[in-house]
Parts: sequence; structure tokens; C-alpha cells
Amino acid sequence: MAVTDEAIEKIKGMIVSGALRPGDRLPKESELAADLGLSRNSLREAVRALSLIRILDVRQGDGTYVTSLDPQLLLEALSFVVDFHRDDTVLEFLAVRRILEPAATAMAATRIDEARLDALAAQLDALGTAPSVEELVASDLEFHRGIVQSSGNSALCSLLDGLSGPTTRARVWRGLTQEDAVSRTLHEHRAILAALRDGDAEAARSWATVHIASVEQWLRSTL
Repeated sequence: MAVTDEAIEKIKGMIVSGALRPGDRLPKESELAADLGLSRNSLREAVRALSLIRILDVRQGDGTYVTSLDPQLLLEALSFVVDFHRDDTVLEFLAVRRILEPAATAMAATRIDEARLDALAAQLDALGTAPSVEELVASDLEFHRGIVQSSGNSALCSLLDGLSGPTTRARVWRGLTQEDAVSRTLHEHRAILAALRDGDAEAARSWATVHIASVEQWLRSTL
């Protein structure tokens, strides 16, 4: 095991065991290196790596702290990683979204409040019947984000938010090339919203599945 990897594992062990808790300040570099049997250089590299993925927070002139370890914070790193996707992996991202987002939509059906429902409806009304593809895709991202946020699961929300980026280009491409893509998307959004208003979790799940699967099916047919 590389010395930096070993240092990362030892710091991780301290956090997992509870020796270091969210918000705790790490001991001085010299003390921690001695306690863990590490060189100061390998410890420094480990701290740098863990700060990149939001495990540690290095504050100049103050010290290094364990972050809140909130799922939303930790999953920010996912957005960075998925930005390196290749076009031929978009179907894989869509497949993951098809598994997770209908479940989140079903969860939202029992938790979403009237204010959020009214905001979603107003957002759809503002689009009109013939939005541009760019307007539709931007609205689509916000529409689903608003629903997933109502699921009450911040980790799921962050995960799906991170996965939405790679599929954006596919959605624009579909809107430009498939004749009924805009009208179909608007219809499916209305159906999802109606199911949410009824508090019908299974209907909401089903319409969300149909909505995502239609993009996935179209993309498979064009590749």
C-alpha cells in the first residue's frame, strides 16, 4: 500500500471509530504523524486528498477539521467525477436514474406540500405549450430537483443531482431531433404532478419511470 493511501486509511479509521467526530479539529501535524507512525509528508498528502472529497476542511491559520460529513456535502465529489463521463456511458447514467428517481418520486408523493406543488404547477404553466428545447431542459432539471427534494432524503437528492449532468446533453439532443419530444415531456410532467397532488405514490413512481425510460429508449435507438 502506498504511504499516502496508508495515511488516508489511518485517518479514515479514526473518523469511523469515533476518535475524530464531525467538527473536530485534528491534532497538530507533528503530533498526529507521530501517533499514526507516518511521515509528515505522507500525512500532508492524505489531508490534501481528504479535503478534496470534503472529508476534511483545511482552514489556513486555524487548523484542519473534520467536516460535518453531511451526505449532501460528501456527494459533491460525485458531480466532479461524473463530469469525466464519455458519451457511451450516458445510457448507464440514465439506467441508474431510472432506478433511483421513481423511488424518490414515490417518496415525495407522501411528503410534498401544497406550496411545492403549486410552485411546480406554476413552473409548468410558465413554460407554455411551445417552449424552446433549452427552456424545456432547464425546466426539466428544476422540476425533478424540486420533487426529489421533497422526498425528505438529502443523500438521494444529492446523488440524483450529481447524476443529472451527464444526461442533459442527451435530453437536448432528443428535444432537437424527436418530433414529439417537447409535447411528450410536458404531458409526462403534468401526469407526475397530478399523481403527486393525489398523493398516489405508485402512480407517481410509474409516471416517473415512463418519463425517464422514454429518454433511455430513444437514446438506445439512436446510438
